Formats: sequence, C-alpha cells, structure tokens
Amino acid sequence: MLQTAPDSSELTGVAAWAVGLMETVGAPGAGLAIAAENLFPPIPSEVILPLAGFTAAAGGFTLVEAILWTTIGSVVGAFALYALGRLLGHDRLAAIAGRMPLVRASDITKTTAWFARHGTKAVFFGRFLPIFRSLISIPAGIERMSIPLFLLLTLIGSAIWNTLFIMVGYTLGQNYHVIEPYMDTLQWVIIGLVLVAIVWWVVARIRLNRREGKHLLHGE
Repeated sequence: MLQTAPDSSELTGVAAWAVGLMETVGAPGAGLAIAAENLFPPIPSEVILPLAGFTAAAGGFTLVEAILWTTIGSVVGAFALYALGRLLGHDRLAAIAGRMPLVRASDITKTTAWFARHGTKAVFFGRFLPIFRSLISIPAGIERMSIPLFLLLTLIGSAIWNTLFIMVGYTLGQNYHVIEPYMDTLQWVIIGLVLVAIVWWVVARIRLNRREGKHLLHGE
C-alpha cells in the first residue's frame, strides 16, 4: 500500500518550504534544499533529510534518488564556500574582516592556522556537525586544500550523514505527522543555540575590545 506523502500545507517553517520544493521539482528539490542548508547554516538538514525520506517512502521519488541528490546538494553547497575562500584568499578575507565590526584580521589567521593542523579530519568529521559543516569549507579554500581530496572527504561524510537521516524518514514513512512537531521543535532549538552562540561571541568580543582599549589608553 502506497504511503501518504507529507503535505506541505500541514507543515510549518523550513519543513513546509522543503516539502514544497520536493513536490515541485522532485528529488532535485531535496538537493537544492540541502545545498541551501550548506550556504545558510540555520536551515537544519536534520529537518530536511527525514522529509526527503518520507517523500521517497510515499513514492515521490526513490530512496536512491533521495540519497544521491541530497549528497550532490551537500557537495555543491560546500564547494561554493570552498571556492569563496580560495578566490578571496587569506589576505583579502583578513582585510575584509578588519573592516567589519567585532571581527579581527587575526581571527582569519587563527582559523587558517587551526585548519592547517586539523584540515583533513575537520572536513570529514565536520559533515556531522551543524553549522560547522558549512564554515569549515571556507578555511579549506583559503589553505587551498586539494580539490579532489576536499570533494572526496565531503562526499563520503555527506553520504553517511544524509543516508542516516533519510533512512529514519523512510522507515517512519506515513507516521511523519507523529514526529513532525518534534522536528519543528528541533529546528527552533538549533536556531536558538546558534543565536545564543552569536550573542555570547559578540559580548566576549566587545569585552575584549574594551580591555585592549584600556591597555592602549594607559600605554601598556
């Protein structure tokens, strides 16, 4: 018996947008949604991927297509950020950072130095961490990590992550309405954590700038 596909009219927020995209263009829509998730980290793949599994279980497209297209979307989104880092390079990004409020040129230097020590592991294991999976692509580009190696690590890590969550959605099938409220909650929890992290970082940076200003004022 064919299962009922998740209806975008019954969902809210990111979930409704993702399902609507899949309903419009099929499996490539799932890939587009995941590519957007890489470029705009607050869009959680933990919500989009199970919905791709639900849609596959309902016959909207096959399970293989869901995994294939979402993995392509992950790689495309990650490579776009990699290309940005590679195109601008360390010096340009540092110059841009130096003109931005609450951002320092030294932040770029520290990030690229850290990546130089842990780059290969960071690119692979970073695919399993929200937000970080997007940001790690930029220093990879700055450090001009081998493109084939970057794509391979991103492909393998993304395929594992995407398959896991798609299989959850595929297995649950028509019971999507039972867990959808929890996914919506997860979406807001993730966004909330990101906002808290941003606020904490801004406050810490303001305090640091004030301390350094005092040292300069006293000639220390």
